[in-house]
Amino acid sequence: MIRLTYDPFDPGALLSEFCQGRSEVGAVATFTGIARAEEGSTMTLELEAYPGFTEAEIGKIAGGAQVRFGLDEVLILHRVGKIAPGEPVVFVATAARHRRAAFEACDFLMDYLKSKAPFWKKEHGPDGARWVEPRPEDHADLARWDKETST
Repeated sequence: MIRLTYDPFDPGALLSEFCQGRSEVGAVATFTGIARAEEGSTMTLELEAYPGFTEAEIGKIAGGAQVRFGLDEVLILHRVGKIAPGEPVVFVATAARHRRAAFEACDFLMDYLKSKAPFWKKEHGPDGARWVEPRPEDHADLARWDKETST
Protein backbone atom coordinates (compact mmCIF):
# COMPACT_ATOMS: atom_id res chain seq x y z
CA MET A 1 0.00 0.00 0.00
CA ILE A 2 1.29 3.44 -0.96
CA ARG A 3 -0.10 6.56 0.69
CA LEU A 4 0.75 10.25 0.73
CA THR A 5 -0.49 12.39 3.60
CA TYR A 6 -0.37 15.98 4.77
CA ASP A 7 -1.03 14.80 8.31
CA PRO A 8 1.53 13.81 10.94
CA PHE A 9 1.61 10.08 11.68
CA ASP A 10 2.69 7.72 14.46
CA PRO A 11 5.23 5.15 13.20
CA GLY A 12 4.55 2.89 16.20
CA ALA A 13 0.84 2.73 15.43
CA LEU A 14 1.58 2.02 11.76
CA LEU A 15 3.93 -0.82 12.73
CA SER A 16 1.36 -2.37 15.07
CA GLU A 17 -1.32 -2.23 12.39
CA PHE A 18 1.04 -3.60 9.72
CA CYS A 19 1.97 -6.61 11.90
CA GLN A 20 -1.57 -7.66 12.79
CA GLY A 21 -2.65 -11.08 11.55
CA ARG A 22 0.66 -12.06 10.00
CA SER A 23 0.89 -15.69 11.06
CA GLU A 24 3.07 -16.76 8.10
CA VAL A 25 5.45 -13.80 8.10
CA GLY A 26 8.78 -14.35 9.83
CA ALA A 27 10.07 -10.78 9.58
CA VAL A 28 8.92 -7.19 9.36
CA ALA A 29 11.52 -4.50 8.73
CA THR A 30 10.76 -0.80 8.98
CA PHE A 31 12.40 2.53 8.36
CA THR A 32 11.21 5.88 9.65
CA GLY A 33 12.75 9.02 8.18
CA ILE A 34 12.60 12.13 10.34
CA ALA A 35 12.94 15.77 9.24
CA ARG A 36 16.23 17.31 10.39
CA ALA A 37 16.81 20.86 11.62
CA GLU A 38 20.22 20.87 9.86
CA GLU A 39 21.80 22.66 12.84
CA GLY A 40 19.23 25.46 12.72
CA SER A 41 19.38 26.11 8.99
CA THR A 42 16.03 24.35 8.38
CA MET A 43 12.90 25.48 10.19
CA THR A 44 10.51 23.70 7.83
CA LEU A 45 10.87 20.97 5.22
CA GLU A 46 8.36 21.23 2.39
CA LEU A 47 7.63 18.33 0.05
CA GLU A 48 5.59 18.58 -3.13
CA ALA A 49 4.19 15.70 -5.19
CA TYR A 50 1.75 15.17 -8.04
CA PRO A 51 -1.21 13.30 -6.50
CA GLY A 52 -1.91 10.08 -8.37
CA PHE A 53 1.31 10.17 -10.37
CA THR A 54 3.65 10.05 -7.37
CA GLU A 55 1.79 7.13 -5.77
CA ALA A 56 1.71 5.26 -9.10
CA GLU A 57 5.47 5.65 -9.63
CA ILE A 58 6.25 4.55 -6.08
CA GLY A 59 3.79 1.68 -6.53
CA LYS A 60 5.74 0.42 -9.55
CA ILE A 61 8.95 0.24 -7.53
CA ALA A 62 7.16 -1.31 -4.55
CA GLY A 63 5.63 -3.97 -6.82
CA GLY A 64 9.05 -4.73 -8.26
CA ALA A 65 10.48 -5.00 -4.74
CA GLN A 66 7.73 -7.46 -3.78
CA VAL A 67 8.75 -9.73 -6.64
CA ARG A 68 12.51 -9.20 -6.31
CA PHE A 69 12.63 -9.89 -2.55
CA GLY A 70 9.66 -12.26 -2.24
CA LEU A 71 7.70 -9.93 0.02
CA ASP A 72 4.28 -10.63 1.43
CA GLU A 73 3.46 -6.94 1.66
CA VAL A 74 4.84 -3.41 1.54
CA LEU A 75 3.61 -0.24 3.19
CA ILE A 76 4.99 3.18 2.25
CA LEU A 77 3.55 6.28 3.88
CA HIS A 78 5.13 9.58 2.86
CA ARG A 79 4.36 13.06 4.12
CA VAL A 80 3.87 15.98 1.76
CA GLY A 81 3.37 19.62 2.60
CA LYS A 82 5.18 21.41 5.42
CA ILE A 83 6.97 19.29 8.01
CA ALA A 84 8.71 20.50 11.16
CA PRO A 85 12.11 19.18 12.28
CA GLY A 86 11.66 16.10 14.44
CA GLU A 87 8.49 14.97 12.68
CA PRO A 88 8.38 11.71 10.72
CA VAL A 89 8.55 12.21 6.95
CA VAL A 90 8.44 8.65 5.63
CA PHE A 91 7.57 5.20 6.95
CA VAL A 92 8.46 2.05 5.03
CA ALA A 93 7.49 -1.43 6.21
CA THR A 94 8.25 -4.72 4.48
CA ALA A 95 6.91 -8.14 5.45
CA ALA A 96 8.64 -11.34 4.35
CA ARG A 97 9.07 -14.94 5.42
CA HIS A 98 12.73 -14.28 6.30
CA ARG A 99 14.61 -11.33 7.80
CA ARG A 100 17.21 -10.80 5.05
CA ALA A 101 14.51 -10.23 2.43
CA ALA A 102 12.63 -7.82 4.69
CA PHE A 103 15.80 -5.84 5.54
CA GLU A 104 17.09 -5.66 1.98
CA ALA A 105 13.72 -4.69 0.54
CA CYS A 106 13.33 -1.90 3.08
CA ASP A 107 16.82 -0.62 2.24
CA PHE A 108 16.15 -0.87 -1.51
CA LEU A 109 12.88 1.05 -1.22
CA MET A 110 14.46 3.83 0.81
CA ASP A 111 17.30 4.17 -1.69
CA TYR A 112 14.69 4.62 -4.42
CA LEU A 113 12.59 7.07 -2.39
CA LYS A 114 15.63 9.17 -1.54
CA SER A 115 16.98 9.37 -5.12
CA LYS A 116 14.27 8.82 -7.71
CA ALA A 117 10.77 9.17 -6.28
CA PRO A 118 8.87 12.09 -7.81
CA PHE A 119 9.01 14.49 -4.87
CA TRP A 120 10.29 18.05 -4.82
CA LYS A 121 11.92 19.12 -1.55
CA LYS A 122 12.47 22.60 -0.27
CA GLU A 123 14.04 23.63 3.04
CA HIS A 124 12.89 26.87 4.63
CA GLY A 125 15.28 28.53 7.07
CA PRO A 126 16.44 31.86 8.46
CA ASP A 127 18.29 32.58 5.20
CA GLY A 128 15.27 31.84 3.00
CA ALA A 129 14.24 28.77 1.02
CA ARG A 130 16.33 26.40 -1.06
CA TRP A 131 15.51 23.38 -3.19
CA VAL A 132 17.12 20.12 -2.09
CA GLU A 133 18.53 17.60 -4.57
CA PRO A 134 19.67 14.03 -3.85
CA ARG A 135 23.34 13.86 -2.86
CA PRO A 136 25.88 11.85 -4.89
CA GLU A 137 25.86 9.31 -2.04
CA ASP A 138 22.11 8.85 -2.50
CA HIS A 139 22.59 8.05 -6.19
CA ALA A 140 25.45 5.67 -5.35
CA ASP A 141 23.25 3.86 -2.82
CA LEU A 142 20.61 3.32 -5.48
CA ALA A 143 23.13 2.28 -8.15
CA ARG A 144 24.44 -0.59 -6.03
CA TRP A 145 21.14 -2.43 -6.52
CA ASP A 146 21.69 -2.45 -10.28
CA LYS A 147 25.15 -3.92 -9.73
CA GLU A 148 23.71 -6.70 -7.58
CA THR A 149 21.33 -7.83 -10.32
CA SER A 150 24.02 -7.84 -13.01
CA THR A 151 26.53 -10.05 -11.15
